[in-house]
Amino acid sequence: MIVKAYGTHASDKPLEPLEIPRRAPGAHDVQIDIAYCGVCHSDLHTARNEWKNTLYPSVPGHEIVGRVSAVGTQVTKFKVGDLVGVGCMVDSCGHCQSCHEGEEQFCENGFTGTYNGPLFGGENTYGGYSQTIVVKESFVLRISHAEKDLAAVAPLLCAGITTYSPLRHWDVGPGRKVGVVGLGGLGHMGVKIAHAMGAHVVLFTTSPAKVADGLRLGADEVCVSTDPAQIASHAGRLDFILNTVAAPHLLDAYLDLLKRDGTMTLVGAPAEPHPSPNVFGLILKRRSLAGSLIGGIRETQEMLDFCAEHGIVSDIEMIRADQINEAYERMLKSDVKYRFVIDSATLAA
Repeated sequence: MIVKAYGTHASDKPLEPLEIPRRAPGAHDVQIDIAYCGVCHSDLHTARNEWKNTLYPSVPGHEIVGRVSAVGTQVTKFKVGDLVGVGCMVDSCGHCQSCHEGEEQFCENGFTGTYNGPLFGGENTYGGYSQTIVVKESFVLRISHAEKDLAAVAPLLCAGITTYSPLRHWDVGPGRKVGVVGLGGLGHMGVKIAHAMGAHVVLFTTSPAKVADGLRLGADEVCVSTDPAQIASHAGRLDFILNTVAAPHLLDAYLDLLKRDGTMTLVGAPAEPHPSPNVFGLILKRRSLAGSLIGGIRETQEMLDFCAEHGIVSDIEMIRADQINEAYERMLKSDVKYRFVIDSATLAA
């Protein structure tokens, strides 16, 4: 079938209305009428080919929520009318060690992105800036939030799992002092989730104007990182740092805030590399610098259930599909609190 979408044919072109094909549901497929789709910084990187791997035409969007409109004959987990979500992946090899362990995001043969195709090359895929999507049952997620929160649930499918997964992996919880660097689409979710896990949360932001918002979102302390005295007051005090900043920046100042054996994990994906950290900041305190990539399907479902239990959704600004180019420019200026979400009904306008 042919459905309406928003996408681009080239890195230097704006996003515009497109018509794209969707396959008919196979035996194990779920067809979803998309209600809302969050706007991730990865969408912008891909549309503008900043990672030098974009397949065109490009239809971004991997924070998808909607209702099941059809199911294949072998589908057992979902029925027509169910509220569901789709995140960053729609397939993986299914037989490597990572896939067997429920870590499909690290598939050794390359997962298939919800948009921009398989990781190591292959046929293009089209994402959630569209009316409908058809996805293998095993990559569809159940949503148990109230329907009134559905738009604000959409960013959990990327921003939520991107922050939940490292917080879970590095055992964040009561008695742990956790830093979150950056208060944007990822950072505001990191603050909410770390707070719900019971950690003492310290937010680091370059903007004094965000102090009050950081406290509202659940931070116990907010440090304005451009103030040397404020930064110095946290030296050697943190067990873990979740660094969400998606622009190149000096890492040393934050590594110095870790206790012995502390870890800073990077989840932001800059278009250019970070400056290399000073190795002595690592070896003298046995600190670790790590990275984390979304989460597997099992863990993403766990995250959705955790957020539903704790009443966690994203802070969003709703936009029409035809506002996406303006939204990209505003996103570059950090002019959103804290995630844009496309109302998919506007695609039909």
